[in-house]
Formats: sequence, C-alpha cells, structure tokens
Amino acid sequence: MKSGTDVGNVEGSAYANIKLRNLFGGAESLDLYASMGTRTRSAYQAIFETPILSDPDKRLSVDVLSSTTSKFWASHEEMLKGGGIKYSWATPSGTRHKVGYTGVWRQITGLASNASPTVRGDAGDSVKSSISHEWVVDQRNHPFLPTKGYLLKTFSEIAGFGPLQGDVAFWKSEMETAGAVAVPIPGVKGDSGVSLSSSFRAGLLYPLPVGFSTMSKPSRLNDRFQLGGPTDVRGFATSGLGPHDGQDAVGGDIYAAASTNLLFPFPRVGKDTPLRLQVFANAGRLLALKNSKGKGQPENSKDAQKDFYGTLAQLGDGVPSLSAGVGVVYAHPVARFELNFSLPLVVRRGEVGRKGLQFGVGISFM
Repeated sequence: MKSGTDVGNVEGSAYANIKLRNLFGGAESLDLYASMGTRTRSAYQAIFETPILSDPDKRLSVDVLSSTTSKFWASHEEMLKGGGIKYSWATPSGTRHKVGYTGVWRQITGLASNASPTVRGDAGDSVKSSISHEWVVDQRNHPFLPTKGYLLKTFSEIAGFGPLQGDVAFWKSEMETAGAVAVPIPGVKGDSGVSLSSSFRAGLLYPLPVGFSTMSKPSRLNDRFQLGGPTDVRGFATSGLGPHDGQDAVGGDIYAAASTNLLFPFPRVGKDTPLRLQVFANAGRLLALKNSKGKGQPENSKDAQKDFYGTLAQLGDGVPSLSAGVGVVYAHPVARFELNFSLPLVVRRGEVGRKGLQFGVGISFM
C-alpha cells in the first residue's frame, strides 16, 4: 500500500494505490488505484494482471475505470466509465506488442457558460466499443535524455464497425519515430555530452459506418487529436494548434508534427549529470476533415473517402505552424522537466501561440 504524487504530461496529481501480489500462486497481481489531480479531477481504476503459461513476457490484464477530466482548452469536462481486456507480449529482439478490447461510456458535461457551438453540439453521452493494437521498439539508451538509439511506435484502433457497435465508428492510427546521436566536439575525447535528437509524429482518424450501416458520421470531440503545448509543439498553448471554434480547441482528424533538439551539458556541471541546455525547433499541422455533405451530416463511404484524401493533401499546402527556442532540461528518473523560452514563428489563423517562458513536465516529449 502506498500514496504519493505524480507529475506528467501537463498534470500533477495525488494518488493512493493498493497492490496485491501472487494472488493464486502464479505471479498474478491486483492493482487498486485512486487519484485526484489538476486535470484529471478524479480517477478510480482496478487492474488484474496475470502471466500466460508462466511466461513473464506474455501477460493478460483486465481493467475497469471511472474518471472525470477537465478539458479546459475546450470548455468542458469528460466523464468516462468502462473497462477492457488486453494481451501483451515481448519478443526476444525487444519488440513489444499489445492488443485489446475496450468498451467505454463517455459523457461531455460541465460546459462553461461560453462554450462554443461545436462543444455544445457534441455534449452528452456516447459509447465507444473498440479493439486496438500497439507496437513499440525502443532502442534508446535513456527514455528521457537519449544520446543514441531510436524509437519506433505505432498505435491502431478500430471502433464501432460491424459487430463492435457503439455509437461512434472510426479507424484511428498514430505513428511516432525518434532518434538521437552523440555529437563529437573537436579536441574533446570520448563522449562530449552534446547530442542531437529528432522526432516525428503523425496520426489520422478515418470515419466508418456504425455497425452494419452504410453511412459514416463525422468524428466527435472525444476522439479527435489535439496538438500543441510544452510536451509536443512548444511555443503554442495546450491544444493551441488546429481548428478552433471561438476560444475552444475542437481538435482535428489528421496531424503531423516534428521536432529537432540540440542539447549541451550545463556549464560548470558536466556531462555526467541529467541537466542540459537545449536549442529546439518545432513544426506541426492539425486539420479537420472537410464534410462535403455539410457540417455534422452523415456521408456514404465514397464521399468520406474523397473528403479524407482531399484533407490529407492539405498537410503539405503551405508552411506548417513553426516555433523555436532555448531552454533547460532536467531528466529525473520518473519524468522529464523543461523550462523553455519559446518564440512562435508561424501561427495560422485561429491558433494560439505562446511567446515567452513555458514549463513542461512529462514522460513523452517531442
């Protein structure tokens, strides 16, 4: 039994956790978890996990979840209640896989008085029934401050199609690549402590017919991508990129983002500490699918496909949103901390740039 605090991905929280080990003599575990935080108002979760055939690299888990999260960038709160089952395994080469089924009831509630028409239109209940697959290869020498190695990661999810039912249907896919190399400095023997890292992320959300129908519905606010903030495209407000309705960031269906970071040892501290200075440049683009039938109207598969490819072609239309800056990085064993001075260079209409100091805490940075 333990309690404590967590920090990560623009959020801080306090938690209590009870873990029961080896319940039936086969290395099973039961995790009971409760937390309250700055963004996730409350979360309660129970996870039962067991190895398959006594193999620690093959595991089956069953979980149930109830949470309430503040979506301050879009003037509402989201309540979730649901559960799922997942099977994960690792290969001898270090590749990790996870497949699973999730059923969850979502509710957009607690709307602010100035919530936009888009947020109000998606308010209320929805049910997502989906299967997913995650694939990860991580060969970096450090998860938060790598100087060599690479990361490859993909996530795919299909919801509501055919027998899955629910009232939302889509194909959602994301991919991430990252790499780091040490930079040699003339006159310095061995590792100089200077490194160059870069990353690229992209994702798409393709609408599908619900169940066995022939018409696909536009995506909902719950499922769309958000982009911008201190842990991805720096120099922008949280969810500051992409479509906005008034002051609300309403998300998009297709995105691409990239980052390049040059890191130096901190003066008078040395290269053997987790403290670094960084110079960075970020770029990103987030787009919503254009609906040829009109806003919010269902489409047949042919029209949806045409709209998708038309929107995808817009990713390369013009200069993406850009930012650059300098900052300080500290790689704590449980999270990465950044304090940056960011300067937005290209900001599209409706997007929210953030010039000046920006503080980020998380376990996944671009």
